[in-house]
Amino acid sequence: MALDVAITGMGVISALGQSPGELYDRLAADELAITQVPWTVDDPDRFEWWAPVTGFDPSKWMDERTIAGSDPFAQQSIAAASEALKAAGIDKLAPLRTAIVLGTAKNGTQSLERAQYDVDRLGREGVSGKLMIRVWPNMAASQVAMHWKLHGPCLTLSTACASSLDAVGLGARLIASGQADVAIVGGTEGGLAFETDDGFVPASAYSRYAYGMGGNITDPRKACQPFDRGRAGMVFGEGTGIFILESAAHAAKRGATPLAWVQGWGTAADSFHPSTPDPTGDWERLAMEIALKEAGVGPEAIDALAAHGTGTPKGDLAEIAAANTLYGKHAPNVSVMSIKGTLGHPTGAAGAIGLAVGLEGMARGEVIHTGGTHDPEPSIAFDLVLDKPRKKTVGWLQANAFGFGGQNASLVVSARQARHR
Repeated sequence: MALDVAITGMGVISALGQSPGELYDRLAADELAITQVPWTVDDPDRFEWWAPVTGFDPSKWMDERTIAGSDPFAQQSIAAASEALKAAGIDKLAPLRTAIVLGTAKNGTQSLERAQYDVDRLGREGVSGKLMIRVWPNMAASQVAMHWKLHGPCLTLSTACASSLDAVGLGARLIASGQADVAIVGGTEGGLAFETDDGFVPASAYSRYAYGMGGNITDPRKACQPFDRGRAGMVFGEGTGIFILESAAHAAKRGATPLAWVQGWGTAADSFHPSTPDPTGDWERLAMEIALKEAGVGPEAIDALAAHGTGTPKGDLAEIAAANTLYGKHAPNVSVMSIKGTLGHPTGAAGAIGLAVGLEGMARGEVIHTGGTHDPEPSIAFDLVLDKPRKKTVGWLQANAFGFGGQNASLVVSARQARHR
């Protein structure tokens, strides 16, 4: 049975804009968020790329005390949640009937690296008393709860790059089970960039290349090319994507017009390798199948897919295999996009941000194209959208997010409530 949970608002803080509309417009214009990691600019033998959020001013959404006691990932969550609630037309939340479920892969990592650097230089006096409340992964959800004085379920998921879609799915289940009327859900990944002049270099700035997830590419336009035969690897990014979910009854009572409806969520484990997906794509396909089954529709219902599409040689092939097999003869009718070629990979927030772009396109009657990709893998059977957004009416959208450790998540959403289709 379909979940039938309404999505009534969404908010985004990204490397290409601070609203779903701005992000979509800049993706459509092929703007590039990917830049060189500053600590490697003078290294002639190493090119490192990333896609940090810039121009984010947390004081627009919170007071100085909250800013001082929180990491950027929590600040972005408050900001994106504020924008999502505004878009939903909600100015008051029921404290016991509102749930929070946020996902993250590695939040607080660089603040912890910075703290260790300060200890090494300055000793124990170099550590801030706010360190713990800045780096613990649950602090984004907790800060959101404190900001709106909420006392319902307040949960944090960490399923690598699948985190945010799992959070949306779990939040929808909380509503469907009757435990909440409203849920603030999504994912966040912040604190990528530090502006320092004291010699601090975070180890994580080199982790992508060191692990073999990127070649020594000198052109940022080629640093991440999802599903392209010339792809060399992924580019770490950051950002936050938040959705407001409501029960059908709650949305109807206040006269809300849903953006879309969460109909099914699927999750499954590869159990194959810490970073490499099972090359068959079988378990990614299983997650997609579970989501479709819960939605009560077959693969032939899907009009578009917001793919994981990271641009890694092995990861893309596994997802291609999963989609080709699942959609079968219907595959040429499924328009597929990935946002990571120009936005980078916001890891734990990637699924939510991809979903937001998919929903924005649904509202515009389009499917965004896959930036940076020009020579698609010949094994692709689906309709990979290239060069510019494709005009298309999307009634059913599937979104994928696959993470390290074989964490696979898939979500199915529809433009209309399932029982009215």
